[in-house]
Amino acid sequence: MQNVFIALYIVTSLWAFFSIILYGNRPARSISWIIITIVLPFIGVFFYILFGINRKRFKFFSLNFNAKRKLYSLNHSSKTIDEFAHKFNADKYGAVGKLLQKSSGFPAVDGNKITLLMDGKSNFDAIFEAFSKAEKFIHIQYYILEEGELLDKLLALFQEKIKKGVEIRILYDAFGSYGWKNKSVKKLKQLGAEIHPILPLKIGTILSTLNYRNHRKIAIVDGVVGFTGGMNVSDKYIKKKTRLGIWDDLHLKLEGAIVDHLHRVFIKDYFFANNNTLISSKKYLPNQSKKGDSLVQLITGGPDHNYLSILHQYTMMINTAQKSIFIENPYFIPNKSLLEALKMAVLRGVDVKIMVPKNNDSKIAKYSMFGNFEDLLKTGANIYILKDRFSHSKLMIVDEEIASVGSGNFDFRSFEHNYEVNTLMYDTAIAKELAKDFIKNIDDCNILDYNSFVNRSLKTKLLEGFSKILSPLL
Repeated sequence: MQNVFIALYIVTSLWAFFSIILYGNRPARSISWIIITIVLPFIGVFFYILFGINRKRFKFFSLNFNAKRKLYSLNHSSKTIDEFAHKFNADKYGAVGKLLQKSSGFPAVDGNKITLLMDGKSNFDAIFEAFSKAEKFIHIQYYILEEGELLDKLLALFQEKIKKGVEIRILYDAFGSYGWKNKSVKKLKQLGAEIHPILPLKIGTILSTLNYRNHRKIAIVDGVVGFTGGMNVSDKYIKKKTRLGIWDDLHLKLEGAIVDHLHRVFIKDYFFANNNTLISSKKYLPNQSKKGDSLVQLITGGPDHNYLSILHQYTMMINTAQKSIFIENPYFIPNKSLLEALKMAVLRGVDVKIMVPKNNDSKIAKYSMFGNFEDLLKTGANIYILKDRFSHSKLMIVDEEIASVGSGNFDFRSFEHNYEVNTLMYDTAIAKELAKDFIKNIDDCNILDYNSFVNRSLKTKLLEGFSKILSPLL
């Protein structure tokens, strides 16, 4: 029996090895997968099958997975909002806007109103208020819909709105929302809500879908008010549920032409989930009007994109910076190109400040993050560790002139595997307000000192190194 296991180990490891060599698209990641399959017999190969295979290379993947999304071609330059499309001329951030339009598909649009929602209470108060005023429809899409006080309140409100004739449509990620009880789902469906999982975990498709999750957070009310950012529907944003305490995060209330773009993201995902298109009806894409003075651009990313749009956004913002870069992210695991871009920014005199939580909901993520800090500290970047709070915010501010808030983390998963959406605001007032809050939060941080950090224990360094090898699993 022992010989049989040895033979199986050799065969499966060799298969994984040749698959990694033939289809791996990044040498560093390929090496990580080779080590994982060798060090973790059978389990490593199993993880590689689920999370490591580059399925975009295979015909069945393109036919069964992304072809459906690509066949559904949205005209992002809607006639209803052409008048708001911004024409970058000699603008400082013109290159950013033009690149991201070609990379992601959406132009920057003028005439928007942005409301910053800086914590869970203000966010959900604003969302429930907007939902209560809905007259035609409410569309929501979340990575996590989790049982608890917020979800109960949300479902009760939806029941009331359905009785008044308001259409309710809900999309949720099947993996992220695995704990949502079927009982409440069935009840809402019976009342008339349309509820669909994105990338459902089915036996026939799990190998081609498990590694590709929809991480977006979107809410649309009557096509004229939108919410997006980093918060899921979970009580952890309003009360202490775990050792991490109440989660900090950022969310946005959007009004103006940008809502049309945000809604189109939902509509495309809705079609992908159930083959039903809403875009043919003007009811769901009403004419937009000027609501404020903010210039805003939506950046979406996902495995169906031709480009790594979230990576393009972060890289371009870093390369454009002249004075300062503030980054707050709970999963700061940048690839080599982003690390080099940050180091180059420091070397040319840009004040680079990075804020991450001391504790994390993933040990691998925590040690992978800290494993990247030595080079940055040596170059002169400032790294702040939140002592007692867990921040789930995905924030980047450049020169206190432009700012990004959204769902995209600083890691391979957000760049390559997840469907994400970020909101880039070319608005100095908004950027300064977010920067002020960032600076205030430094008071709750410990700053890393290079000389002390390099003398951390051998055990810690080994954990960091091992976690970086396992980072492809994140």
